[in-house]
Amino acid sequence: MRSRVLTVAVAVALACPLIGVTTAAAGVATDGTEGRCTGPIRPAPLLTVEDCDSPGRILRKAAAVVPTPQQLAFQRLETTAFTHYGMNTFTDLEWGLGTEPETLFAPENVDVDQWMRAYKAAGAKQVMLTVKHHDGFVLYPSRYTNHSVLASDWWLDKNCPDLDPVRRARAGAEANRTAPDAYWQVRDAGCENPQGDVFGEYVRAARAAGLKVGVYLSPSDGAELPKSRVDDQGRHPAGQARYANKSAAVPRTIPTLVDGDDRAGRPLPTFEYTVNDYNAYYLNQIYEVLTQYGQVDEFWMDGANPWRDEGIVEDYDFTAYYDLIHRLAPQAVLFQAAAGVRWVGNEKGIARENEFSPVAMTADPRTDYAEWTYRGGAEAADLGSRAAITDPATRYLGWMPAEADVSIRPGWFFHRSQQPKSPAELVDLYRRSVGRNSVFLLNVPPGPDGRIAEADVRSLTSFGQSIKDTYRDANLLPRPWQPRGTTGELILDTGGRGFDQVVLGEDIARGQHIERVTVDGLVDGRWQRLAEAGTVGYQRILLLPEETTAQQLRVRVLQSRAEPRLSRVSVHRTAAPG
Repeated sequence: MRSRVLTVAVAVALACPLIGVTTAAAGVATDGTEGRCTGPIRPAPLLTVEDCDSPGRILRKAAAVVPTPQQLAFQRLETTAFTHYGMNTFTDLEWGLGTEPETLFAPENVDVDQWMRAYKAAGAKQVMLTVKHHDGFVLYPSRYTNHSVLASDWWLDKNCPDLDPVRRARAGAEANRTAPDAYWQVRDAGCENPQGDVFGEYVRAARAAGLKVGVYLSPSDGAELPKSRVDDQGRHPAGQARYANKSAAVPRTIPTLVDGDDRAGRPLPTFEYTVNDYNAYYLNQIYEVLTQYGQVDEFWMDGANPWRDEGIVEDYDFTAYYDLIHRLAPQAVLFQAAAGVRWVGNEKGIARENEFSPVAMTADPRTDYAEWTYRGGAEAADLGSRAAITDPATRYLGWMPAEADVSIRPGWFFHRSQQPKSPAELVDLYRRSVGRNSVFLLNVPPGPDGRIAEADVRSLTSFGQSIKDTYRDANLLPRPWQPRGTTGELILDTGGRGFDQVVLGEDIARGQHIERVTVDGLVDGRWQRLAEAGTVGYQRILLLPEETTAQQLRVRVLQSRAEPRLSRVSVHRTAAPG
């Protein structure tokens, strides 16, 4: 742990976070409560592996790793729509530099309601916006940087009859850019575009559409690089040179109020952290995002240090970040935090053939970025098998459901030269993500005109309709099924319908247990093997070689870590996308 959280002074009551940085808050069973490798194993999102644990006891611990309510709600989303939109949309870049003049952010419009219609057509239940990408441009009016929508002409109503005094006030802010809040101080100068706060508009539209909200706030920030850097046009980074400036970690109050802060005098939850300049800046942005826009259901950040090869490295204080997020948004799941969610290991939208939610960890995931604790790393082929969890390097077992991210286009940001994936490609990715115990995180980037391209909308709509039509059939199980032991078989009537897919699901609130399962069909009086799989988890979609009209279905659990509990068995006929 690089810095220590000092104290928390709360002026208004906050809900106690379910998962924090302390052992008790993370639900970790410690030596004292476990009986030192001999006592009962209590279900928890994170369990320790002791040196004296036998392979059998480790297996029982893996079976006792269970999700938090937030993780359970996350897995039930199935599909989240990602929105990469920002400065890169207007510079045709994937990774911006942070030197771009804010005037380059110049949408013709920002039709967030159209975005939500497209995402809902795809079946998304949650949407997530890149409020800040690696270039550092911020899509809301922040007090802590001038590199935001505040300094772009998008903030102004072009039809305002008296722009001249506003322009003069903004010219003064530009001349005073050494103050990070210069543009924030003139935010109310007049002629404000009611859609200027892009994040605010996004949240409004998402809630009106009945969608949950996630936020991506990149810890890396090109605008905050040293001023000695210069791009090929002679431009310097647009911020305050706080990134990797080697400043000392000292006690800081979050939020750090600025001159004339509109929050002054109000009852605010305040927090004390010992952090450097950049981490204080990032913590203040987290505070803004989580206190000004209502409930956030997922907080996404990566661990990118893009300028490491140049010797420019910021020491991100993830412990402080996660602590603040947990305290301000206890209902949210955190990307790569203990008892959060994890990257599936690729940007192809494809989960592993056997995707475990309880994963093996070589260190305590509460003390840093959890991805760095996974046995073999986030891209390892095996994160949770018996071999992985009993490996001598494994010290913790944690529930970390996978999130399979991919963009509908080759790039994450909109590029006019690129085309979207076809509906059939999206259906295939859904089967290989949601159908393999993962959540499908599908990025759909709007263009410079502020709309999602019609080609993308058509693909999303056809994909969403195919998924809806294919999986509309009812569950064949009248109630959850559990055998008397770790193996067993279940026979169900299919109603005589034809089908080419079988979907299985475990009651993951009790853990993920199944390691090998087969499905047979009774066809013309004879049992025939239809499909087989390893893991099941939240959902496993099994594609059959051809359509069958089996009158009965036999599900046989051949290997399990504990008594399995099936909550879903259903059969489906594929409705191909139009």
